[in-house]
Amino acid sequence: MSADWFFLKTGFFKTHKTIGPLSEPDLLSKITKGEIRPETMLSSATKTHGQWIPMKKIRAAMEHWDKSHPQSSGVL
Repeated sequence: MSADWFFLKTGFFKTHKTIGPLSEPDLLSKITKGEIRPETMLSSATKTHGQWIPMKKIRAAMEHWDKSHPQSSGVL
């Protein structure tokens, strides 16, 4: 679990800003806080081979989301 993760954050006027690199524990803490949601685009050079994919397609991240946000499970 040593991958460096990046995520896209939308700002004013629908501009996107790349945030990172984040370690996996940092990524999981942001998921717990709700800063990263299932529709958030994530990228990692080692895990996603540099491709931007939604968090909902990353099984481990979604398992953590479901544990930390049980009220929103299955809503998306």
